[in-house]
Amino acid sequence: MITRQQALEALQGQLIVSAQAYPGEPMRDPRTMAGVAASAVRGGAAAVRVQGLGDVQATRSAVEVPVIGLWKDGAEGVFITPTFQHAYAVALAGAHVVAVDGTRRPRPDGLSLEQTTARLHEETHALVMADCGSLADARHAADAGADLVGTTLAGYTGERAPTDGPDLGLVQEIRRAELGVPLVAEGRIHTPAQAAAARQAGADAVVVGTAITHPSTITSWFAEVLQD
Repeated sequence: MITRQQALEALQGQLIVSAQAYPGEPMRDPRTMAGVAASAVRGGAAAVRVQGLGDVQATRSAVEVPVIGLWKDGAEGVFITPTFQHAYAVALAGAHVVAVDGTRRPRPDGLSLEQTTARLHEETHALVMADCGSLADARHAADAGADLVGTTLAGYTGERAPTDGPDLGLVQEIRRAELGVPLVAEGRIHTPAQAAAARQAGADAVVVGTAITHPSTITSWFAEVLQD
């Protein structure tokens, strides 16, 4: 049993690997994604991030590191674990950390991020990671009681322009703000050098997904270069 404190300590200065496949893809199977997550742990991942209740359950059985779980419902607006019921289900599935949309946008169930976070803390043992898109989001999420804030949605909410690679400027801004909660850099981190840069910019932990666990995208990078 990994406690809340142990989960936070395990992430400090470490790599988190996101193992997710999109609907309709050959790898879109909980057992497959659990195997991918376990392989990432063998390679040195200190935690894994997976999407969907089945993936959370399968991954909990496959690894002995903290599991960050989320539930994507939809493709636009607030769709990363958008309601308390989504978050509660992810926690019950076994996630040590529940990742939720941490922006200031209205949530589908009408609850505030603070209400969602408080209920999750009261009714489960899970931590809450707020996926943010700006410094204002991160401030709001920290004030709402989130245990971690991430830059997951930087460039996707209209508040910041998309960057070529990770939004290191946002990482630096959040670090300088000293919000009192761990900062996780996530989004468009495709190389070890970019991961190191995110850490140097002030991130307490770094999430890498596509560049490690999404074969079709990685293959396309090589195929496009050869075609060019």
